[in-house]
Amino acid sequence: MTDARLRHGRASLTLSFFVQGVTFALLVTRIPAIQDRYGISDGLLPVFLAAVPILAGVGSVVTEKVVARVRPGVVLRWAQPVVMLALLGAGAGDALWQAALALGVFGIAVGALDASMNMMGVSLQRAYGRSIMLGFHAAYSLGGIAGASMAWAGAHWDLLLLVSYLPAVVVLLPAAFVGSRWYTEGGSAEKGTGAGQERGKGAVPVSFKLLLPLCLVMSFAYIGDSTVSNWSAKYLQDVLGSSEQMSTVPYNVYMVTTLLGRAVGDFGVRRFGAVAVVRGGSVLAAAGFGVVAAARGTWTGMLGFTMLGLGLCVIVPQTFAAAGRMFPGASDTAIARLNVFNYVGFLVGSPLVGALGDAWSYRGAMLVPMVLVLAMLVHAKSFGAEPARYGGGHERPRTADVG
Repeated sequence: MTDARLRHGRASLTLSFFVQGVTFALLVTRIPAIQDRYGISDGLLPVFLAAVPILAGVGSVVTEKVVARVRPGVVLRWAQPVVMLALLGAGAGDALWQAALALGVFGIAVGALDASMNMMGVSLQRAYGRSIMLGFHAAYSLGGIAGASMAWAGAHWDLLLLVSYLPAVVVLLPAAFVGSRWYTEGGSAEKGTGAGQERGKGAVPVSFKLLLPLCLVMSFAYIGDSTVSNWSAKYLQDVLGSSEQMSTVPYNVYMVTTLLGRAVGDFGVRRFGAVAVVRGGSVLAAAGFGVVAAARGTWTGMLGFTMLGLGLCVIVPQTFAAAGRMFPGASDTAIARLNVFNYVGFLVGSPLVGALGDAWSYRGAMLVPMVLVLAMLVHAKSFGAEPARYGGGHERPRTADVG
């Protein structure tokens, strides 16, 4: 495979991560507007919100079966437009069944999209012979910031949902579809072939026992992430006494620090190895939750959320990369199964913190994700397979540096 083809494949996949960040942020930041448009009651809203990650898990499981027959790039090429069109559908309807249909399609397609994107990212990282996964997820974070900014503008000027969503879809859908022409998969470390590795004879079956530590890490990371996304504003306003305007800042700070951490994280993995980076991220994130729980003022709380962004941002990309290294002949299957626990963490995190906050206190509730994040230290050794040590003298021999 030529260096130019790898560079083009990396650029096109980076664009897909960015587009998905924009799309997902446009949906989740306008949930109140969707609720108002369709008249969804407060009692029914959690059902709709839970259905999306549940169906995304189904989409991820289905993708595991599909990529045994077609390349992950084919799944991604068609799943991404479906996700964006489902977003438009959520903004264009006026009946409850239309909202249910649009969000259902969005959920299934986003599961296929997340799984196939990370399959391709792991495959390209293998071809590069050094850590590049954090860069893909940095593009997702950048897209999330852009999408949240677009959503803020739509809410600020009181635009219809369809009007708010349409410009992003009109610009980004064709760009992603054209970019998909250059999707490239690096192939298996053992076979050196393209995607669909599981089809090959000799692929090592994915053992759930071996994969379980990474599944737990994925769940714990998303419990921490969903705590920030769902409860940071309420925590600052109700517990720390900030203004309503200031309470909107922590999530933006969290997203910016996530972007910054991921932008430089690959260099850390190349220099110190994945195990050290995961351990450092876990300790920093746990310390962030501790600072939030102990904070007596707004700015101390903001410091805690900043630490959380810098700590948690490295965990998820490295978890996908570790699964690919653990099962080099069946990485697509491992990643599809691991991706399901992304949604498990998302489903568990927000209700868990909310229930503990109502029954006990929100300060105390912040200690639960802190303990779970610290528990990731126990599983950090699962990131330490020898091929994990990209850079600093650990590259595989004869690996070309393609920029």
